[in-house]
Amino acid sequence: MTSSDDVTKPKPPAKDPWALPDVSGLVVGVLGGTGDQGRGLAYRLARAGQKVIIGSRAAERAETAAAELGLGVEGADNAECARRSDIVIVAVPWEGHAKTLESLGEELRGKLVVDCVNPLGFDKKGAYALKPDEGSAAEQAAALLPESRVTAAFHHLSAVLLQDEAVEEIDTDVMVLGESRADTDMVQALAGRIPGMRGVFAGRLRNAHQVESLVANLISVNRRYKAHAGLRVTDV
Repeated sequence: MTSSDDVTKPKPPAKDPWALPDVSGLVVGVLGGTGDQGRGLAYRLARAGQKVIIGSRAAERAETAAAELGLGVEGADNAECARRSDIVIVAVPWEGHAKTLESLGEELRGKLVVDCVNPLGFDKKGAYALKPDEGSAAEQAAALLPESRVTAAFHHLSAVLLQDEAVEEIDTDVMVLGESRADTDMVQALAGRIPGMRGVFAGRLRNAHQVESLVANLISVNRRYKAHAGLRVTDV
């Protein structure tokens, strides 16, 4: 007699990597939303129909920026922005990255956090990558926010293109990194809300440093060719 343990069970079908969740109903907060990158992301997501809240250290600055963007964007101080959002994009300057996140641990507890900060230095030779003690900005965020679900994405986007109302599509891929497939799928889906953009899984957070560092190379490309370069991943 054959026991049930002796029967080989068929393997479940592999999950389609492009079967992504519907994130259209989620509220997206952008910390540092008054800066060029944060403001550009807020504009693009709101233009795609996403509910967006801009965060800033000063609520008044956030409210002014939100009013200028329109599209239903709201402004609030960083803590209120974090509390009211389902997904929180961190787009603050590198110099204020740690301090900002340290102050928002309670508000970001349990939240999906998307870090897009690039630790860079600049000198006469141009931009160059910095390496935080934790390995990357994203890993620093994960260390400072142990009760949040930290991912990394949106590093290689041109703030100029993001904010240009005449540009209909942003022709680029977004490298998405994180520890949980469910979380990276959500960030990929969010990137895909922006016309022309696609989110591509690019590994775990331990691989974030080289993704953040590549921005220094793109800055060099842009300066030489007077461009707003992005990235495309082939054969996927």
